Amino acid sequence: MAKVNYKFQKRQKELDRIKKKEEKLLRKQEGKEQPEAEAEETADGEQEP
Repeated sequence: MAKVNYKFQKRQKELDRIKKKEEKLLRKQEGKEQPEAEAEETADGEQEP
């Protein structure tokens, strides 16, 4: 029987954790940028309906 490679599993889990953290950070940055973009559109003299 083959031995279980726990180092591989640990590394994969760590990579998944890092990937999830980066995605979360990107979503937060996008959320901060959107309100600024909406504010600029309304400040240009365009009126919201």
